[in-house]
Amino acid sequence: MITTIQVTDEFKLKALHWAAVNDFACVLDNNLQANAFDVSDIELLVTSGCKAKLVCDIEGAFEQLKDFTNKHKGEWMVGYLTYDLKNDVEQLTSMHPNHIGFPALCMVVPEKMLAISNKGDIISGDNWIDEIEQIKLPPKELSEPVSIKQRVSREDYLKTVEALKQHIIQGDVYEINYCVEFYSSYSKINPMLVYADLIKKSPVPFGAFVKSSEHYLMCASPERFLKKNGNRMFSQPIKGTSKRGANEAEDIALKQALLNSEKERAENLMIVDLVRNDLARSAKTGTVKVEELFGIYSFEQVHQMISTVSATLSDDIHWVDALKYAFPMGSMTGAPKIRAMELIEQYERTARGLYSGAVGYITPEGDFDFNVVIRSLQYNSVNQYLNFEVGGAITYDSIPEKEYEECLIKAGAILDTLSSLGN
Repeated sequence: MITTIQVTDEFKLKALHWAAVNDFACVLDNNLQANAFDVSDIELLVTSGCKAKLVCDIEGAFEQLKDFTNKHKGEWMVGYLTYDLKNDVEQLTSMHPNHIGFPALCMVVPEKMLAISNKGDIISGDNWIDEIEQIKLPPKELSEPVSIKQRVSREDYLKTVEALKQHIIQGDVYEINYCVEFYSSYSKINPMLVYADLIKKSPVPFGAFVKSSEHYLMCASPERFLKKNGNRMFSQPIKGTSKRGANEAEDIALKQALLNSEKERAENLMIVDLVRNDLARSAKTGTVKVEELFGIYSFEQVHQMISTVSATLSDDIHWVDALKYAFPMGSMTGAPKIRAMELIEQYERTARGLYSGAVGYITPEGDFDFNVVIRSLQYNSVNQYLNFEVGGAITYDSIPEKEYEECLIKAGAILDTLSSLGN
């Protein structure tokens, strides 16, 4: 019996191909990255196929998830929650076109699964190691070049940011996360190879690949939505982004500037307060705590300001309700949360789909870990529609041109990955 394994790039690529032969596949990858506040258990989780599967629309989705997880207690589960589940949490609507078409919620008891700890220990699925190792990787095929269009022009983006600032002046919101879509209405890609290239260019602690019928997610997220370990919960909102420097001195200076930025700290603090309020809905009284405020963490493409909020789950609250009460992540909405989501619907032009949602796993003990789906490509292999979205927090102090520049920084790894297709 194999007890430990070295997680190499070749092994991960073989595992990805091994998983994706089935109609449903999920890969969750820490990419050997340090987690903010050192909150991490699993380095790599790979699933293939379904023993049981829940797919549902928005209405009543969280209650169906509760029933499904109660029925399958003691089993591993993986799945995703799309952004529009906000409409199951609050009295909200979504009217924008959705060209990708991920179902609102999907949760799966996998047929095959491999889980490896951050120490290289095999938690589950050692019987699949040989099968994965024997996978013959196909020759790297060239995808057709992808021509990306912007749904919102730079000029319209700047006008929208000014309009949102007027809502802030009027007191509607303090902060709002405004996102825009980049898309290709006709693309032939190999999602597995695109994901592998994206993660190589941007290794992050919450990488995720999902194949759900014709729907694909290729995710290079640095952000955690919510983790439960025993009765302890952790949420780690990101607000505050800086590019990396061209050399060590510039890099250190940019990192320090991010830490000292009053604007970025104000944005982060607003969302920390929102997350504290969200967790308080399911926590024991007095247990919500800010473990780390304004932590600066560096990734391949960017520096990020990350805070960590913890809480103790109340004994009379089902953990699915903890997910529900905190969903969607405050960093992707704004404050106050409900009004921010109403304005997002008013000003954005595309359904977010799985973007701004969450992908994660549930253990047999009822613990879980879900990311925030950002820095991600979504793809529908039937209509060959490909998109990604980027955005940022708009506050009273926002300078529209700088907000637009930040969007392009966040899109850097994705644009770089797509530009290499066909070469």
